[in-house]
Amino acid sequence: MIGGALLFWVWSRNPKGVPQYEYSIAMLIPIWSALAYMAMGLDQGKTEVAGQITHYARYIDWVVSTPLLLLALGFTAMFYVPKQERSITLLFGLVAADVVMIVCGLFADLSENSTARLLWYICGVGAFLCVLYLIWGSLRQIALNSDAELGAIYTKLAGFLTILWICYPTIWAVGPSGLGIINQTTETFLFVVVPFFSKVGFSILDLNYLRDLAPRKPAYHHAA
Repeated sequence: MIGGALLFWVWSRNPKGVPQYEYSIAMLIPIWSALAYMAMGLDQGKTEVAGQITHYARYIDWVVSTPLLLLALGFTAMFYVPKQERSITLLFGLVAADVVMIVCGLFADLSENSTARLLWYICGVGAFLCVLYLIWGSLRQIALNSDAELGAIYTKLAGFLTILWICYPTIWAVGPSGLGIINQTTETFLFVVVPFFSKVGFSILDLNYLRDLAPRKPAYHHAA
């Protein structure tokens, strides 16, 4: 994670027309996650509920890093849209749905009985579907309306992020807090590997695309 943050800092020294806030977001995501993983590595940020270990440090990580990822994706969709015309309401709705999803996941993990756990899990999945709806609906349409090449790039990034994000509730469902198909060690390993690709991997792709696009940035026009 720190290696990824350093890479983005190096790129920010030669931004190639990409706004500095894009690099700041990309750097903050892995730095914040690295702190959460350090806490888990030091055997902190966890508690035992109903005989299972809940790593609440993960949720502290996700409640900050995943909204930043969605903001990065949203800013990519609106890359050609002037700042004053960007939909703050859309970005707020995206982040709000994501925070609800993370909080529901935390309460599901902290639930002592299976009924409460399942109810919180279902609520979290519902919030996740709202996130996907905004990603593949309004945001994708903004990117497509702005420029065909940007639309294609956004679609690739959204697909990459969606596949990895689907892994999160899937791992949770088959882990000790869900069906118990995989053990705690395997779940913890997967919850380290998948975030690396969804955070550092996504930011590498995102910034690479933007650094290539920025010098050829066309004049923005409203789609009919």
